[in-house]
Amino acid sequence: MLILTFEDSEEEIVNHIVFYISTGTKAFQVVENARTELRFDGLEIDVAKRLVRKQKQEIDLTFTEFEILHLLVRNPGRVFSKEQIYNSVWKEPYFGDYNIVMSHIRNIRKK
Repeated sequence: MLILTFEDSEEEIVNHIVFYISTGTKAFQVVENARTELRFDGLEIDVAKRLVRKQKQEIDLTFTEFEILHLLVRNPGRVFSKEQIYNSVWKEPYFGDYNIVMSHIRNIRKK
């Protein structure tokens, strides 16, 4: 069995996967990190319940707003392009105007 965590470096992950595949194993399962509560810059995010609180007050986010915020909080300090955010949140290739991403980010900031 191969277990990888988000704490593993990219190089370690690649090395483990290459070794695991080279052993002839046909199937493997990816299990996401079990962290269900995140805290960042005064925000509390309960991923399992899809709740966001700021200073103990619940913030009502749409599904897409939550996904964008969750992506950004999971990757503190990382800079994402609009295309990267779109591809990650919508889980499909870009096909139109990235202004939709900025519109959702503006809404998150207002809230």
